Amino acid sequence: MCRQLVRGLHNRALLRTLVFTVLVPGTITLPVPYLLLGARAAFEIGPLRFVSVPCIALGAATYFWCAWEFVFAGRGTPAPIDPPKTLVVRGPYRFVRNPMYIAVVLVLGGEAILFQSCNLAAYTALAWLACHLFVVFYEEPTLKKKFGAAYEAYCQAVPRWRPRFTQRNAGVSSPAT
Repeated sequence: MCRQLVRGLHNRALLRTLVFTVLVPGTITLPVPYLLLGARAAFEIGPLRFVSVPCIALGAATYFWCAWEFVFAGRGTPAPIDPPKTLVVRGPYRFVRNPMYIAVVLVLGGEAILFQSCNLAAYTALAWLACHLFVVFYEEPTLKKKFGAAYEAYCQAVPRWRPRFTQRNAGVSSPAT
């Protein structure tokens, strides 16, 4: 009975996460760049543009890993209106506090390189700025209020944007909040 209830909660969170993924990151990384490519302002980088494929793949894989952690470790979704119930500090979150935003920007940057598009490069920079402002002015204060000392300790151990792959992060554990 209890297992079925937990499985049902996970299934609903997974479905909501998939809907959010299609509506928000999906829109940001697919139709908007496609529309921006219509007014093509290009830069030539030759064969270096094939660096874009690993960027896009790494960004997409990281995003889906983060979404998985939100559903199964956090018991919620990436959507601000349906956030995780517990602080997620495992998976990519052990190394950087905002891997999901980094993942989306990595996909956009990869697209800008692949299509050699100045418009997509500018869009990528604006997307990163929007992510940064959202994190600093909404997300971090909200998480501090919700998770208190656990989030403060997490912020001390794990950097906001530049991943740190050291032992210092290994000591961060998921609180039972």
